Amino acid sequence: MTDFVRSTLVPLIYLVSSVLFIFGIKRLGRVRTARSANNLAAFAMFLAVAGTLLELGFIDYRWILSGMVLGSVVGGFIAVRVPMTSMPEMVALFNGSGGAASTLVALSVYWLKVVEPGIDGTAAALLGTAEAVTVVLSVLVGGITLTGSLVAYGKLNGSLKKGESILLPGRHVMNFVMLAAALVVGGLYCFSSATPDAGLVMLLIVTGLSLALGVTLTIPIGGADMPVVVSLLNSYSGIAAAMTGFVIGNQVLIISGALVGASGIILTQIMCVAMNRSLLNVLVGGFGGEQASGGDAQSSEYVNVRSTGPEEAAMTLESASSVVFVPGYGLAVAQAQHATRELADLLQKRGCKVTYAIHPVAGRMPGHMNILLAEADVPYEQLLEMDVINPDMKNTDVAIVLGANDVVNPAALNNKSSPIYGMPILNVHEAKTVFVVKRSLGAGYAGVKNELFENANTMMIFGDAKKVLQQLVQEVKELK
Repeated sequence: MTDFVRSTLVPLIYLVSSVLFIFGIKRLGRVRTARSANNLAAFAMFLAVAGTLLELGFIDYRWILSGMVLGSVVGGFIAVRVPMTSMPEMVALFNGSGGAASTLVALSVYWLKVVEPGIDGTAAALLGTAEAVTVVLSVLVGGITLTGSLVAYGKLNGSLKKGESILLPGRHVMNFVMLAAALVVGGLYCFSSATPDAGLVMLLIVTGLSLALGVTLTIPIGGADMPVVVSLLNSYSGIAAAMTGFVIGNQVLIISGALVGASGIILTQIMCVAMNRSLLNVLVGGFGGEQASGGDAQSSEYVNVRSTGPEEAAMTLESASSVVFVPGYGLAVAQAQHATRELADLLQKRGCKVTYAIHPVAGRMPGHMNILLAEADVPYEQLLEMDVINPDMKNTDVAIVLGANDVVNPAALNNKSSPIYGMPILNVHEAKTVFVVKRSLGAGYAGVKNELFENANTMMIFGDAKKVLQQLVQEVKELK
């Protein structure tokens, strides 16, 4: 029975789990199927865990069950309590947890197979060349993911200079030296004969260098590049998991880790294209670390800005036949998604066509706005990506910008001196009337002036997005 379980049943469970992971990731590509995709992937993970426990056979499950119970309680508590504004930070912590797990598993494998038995020799001879190399890679990538994610968390919640980039002197040379040192020490660990303790010391040196690299590679990145960083760190966590799968010989971990790593890289590239940036430029450019300078167009002073109130805005909406809502991080901060949905429903009852324009990097992580609006049960078919909605902007009566800034800045199209020049944006400036709901004229996350605020067809509605929308709802209800 045991042979049947390990030779047939477990591989079959792993195969089914891997297929479900693939279909889960595929279905995540569409808003309509994303929720069921998440459930499908969760079931796949359940099968993977069950298969792993069956493969282990009869062992002491007390520590395993204790960890599962503790993790479930902590995860459930966080899932219920975390606000939508903190979702990017939570994703960053999840990425870091994956990196930490990969590092600890790799270290524990070396401890269990070499240190405890006290065997002298090279790690390649004792573990096998492939396993020894993947131990190093798992520790290296996992450590970078852990501390990089913690830095990203600090930037996202504003505890690290409000998310600005911190440019360390000589950072590129320092990063190169530390990476080279980690690879050299890792090579010595794999192929030089040593005592178990000496091998462990070398592996711990690689761990320390990887943890330092995670900080120094991530801390210069800031501003509008943070969504890309979150996506890239997610890819790192998948790569680290795949390496760990090779270390412990677990096929489903290799497959699922590779899926996460590959999909994360693809998403990162998509987001870089959406920002007109190269990945290398994101990693080394320090974009967002300083305010844009040079030229009157980049002055922080605004002129000819017009403002209005909810009552006047409601009068404009009364005659509108098409309205586009443009959500941004300010909408998440105000928790105004439900008020937005209520206003949209009222407008639709009056015969108005309502859609939502979604920019790939709106918010603080990939898909942030989709998740936010899904929480308010906004119909999936109303969520339109940038390439789909932009051609219709010229025919739109009213565009309502809710907390978005850089992703609607016309400077990206017409101001070559702007740091965001060339970045694809939502062309809300082409709508007949634009209402921008914002607390102030403050710059967005990229730190540049928004030329939209000065357009002749733009009117600012200053205030908290939720309160403004609630007032708009009341004014629209009173319209005849």
